[in-house]
Amino acid sequence: MPRSFDVRIWSIAQRKNQQGKVTSYGIRWRVGAKRFYESCKTRAQADRFRAELIAAQNRGEAFDAESGKPISASGTVRETTWFEIACDYVDMKWEAASATARQTIAEALIRITPVFLPNGPGKPDERAIRSALRGYAFNTRTRAGHVPDEAGAVLRWCARNSRPVSDALHPQTLRVLEKAVTTTLSGSKYAPSVARKTRSVLSSVLAYAVEREALEKNPLDTAKWTTMPKGNRTIDPRTVPNPAQARALLTAVRGIRRSGPRLEAFFGAMYFAGLRPEEAVALRRRDLVLPDSGWGEIYVDEAHPHAGKHWTGTDRARETRGVKARDAGEGRPVPCPPELVDLFRRHLAAFPEGGDRVFVGDRGQDVPKITYMRVWREARVAAFTEEVRVSRLARRPYSLRHAAVSTWLAAGVDPAVVARWAGHSVAVLMDVYAACLHGRDVIARGQVDRFFGYGR
Repeated sequence: MPRSFDVRIWSIAQRKNQQGKVTSYGIRWRVGAKRFYESCKTRAQADRFRAELIAAQNRGEAFDAESGKPISASGTVRETTWFEIACDYVDMKWEAASATARQTIAEALIRITPVFLPNGPGKPDERAIRSALRGYAFNTRTRAGHVPDEAGAVLRWCARNSRPVSDALHPQTLRVLEKAVTTTLSGSKYAPSVARKTRSVLSSVLAYAVEREALEKNPLDTAKWTTMPKGNRTIDPRTVPNPAQARALLTAVRGIRRSGPRLEAFFGAMYFAGLRPEEAVALRRRDLVLPDSGWGEIYVDEAHPHAGKHWTGTDRARETRGVKARDAGEGRPVPCPPELVDLFRRHLAAFPEGGDRVFVGDRGQDVPKITYMRVWREARVAAFTEEVRVSRLARRPYSLRHAAVSTWLAAGVDPAVVARWAGHSVAVLMDVYAACLHGRDVIARGQVDRFFGYGR
């Protein structure tokens, strides 16, 4: 059955006899290139018929190009559009999802949705479409609130013109979806982690469509995509600083004005204790055991990941969550070496205004991500030569955590213990850190030297 989203509905026209008396009310509309007319005896009947047409158009429903009626009124079940199922999927996930998960879902759907939108006259600018999708379509909270006129017009166009989700069953559509999942708009390849997350979201939406009976099956269950990145999760050893480099960075952080001094211990917790940034931000004084000498301990039972107010739905850019890979209320103890104990002591003495919070911003707020990233970039400039600065070494603060975990392993700590300190499984530990064990290569070479008698 031919169908079209190209629908125009005109005002009601009166028909009069020779005496000027109104005899009927006509509704005129167009579907594609074909025009239709319906005559009603009363104005109320005409208003009701026209309102039904407009309501179907506003829902983004396709019209039967032969009868001119909406698909739902033509005796055939209306096909669910991709745009409709994607928005419903976001709403279904929203309440239970973390702010970062909401953001991940939205970003994946923004990459996928253009596949189901046609090109041609009347299509909004691509940038305007992406902005409206991110700002409202794939954010349950903002979509339910006030949507600006410009964004609303874009979303109505998407609703009217979106192809049905069943198009995902077509081999040609699957090929285009593969490209959208793996390739950026500029033609370069997405990082393996980004491509995997995007494909996972796409598969979940299609599975949801099957559950809603909008699809017969999930085509990704059997699709073999040859361009999916083969990259694994192993850390690139070129990004991980050795002990001398890490200490040079911490010293450089201390000299960055004005936020550097209050962030030295923050970065120190990531390097000496292997904390994630969101775990370090959440530390409270009561989480620290800082003896006068020797090793202390940190108890990590909370994380404050940064996602932005748009995704948290609150006035804070961070949300309070439990520790990753732990049940609610379950934390983990992490050893605090003497060097970090001293660093914490100096920090708490110098910045007591945080109260129970160990790390706060200049104005007593959550440590802004933009602030610690700026300090980190300036510290790299201060600590490294130009040749090292342009390399991959420690481009992100997270490299300090990688350095901590790889150092523990290189020192010979039992992997099960290291996994417990780091907060993930032994399998993930060995999968991720196998390639960046600073010191293990030196030990191995020494063993080979002794075997062959080199250096005697």
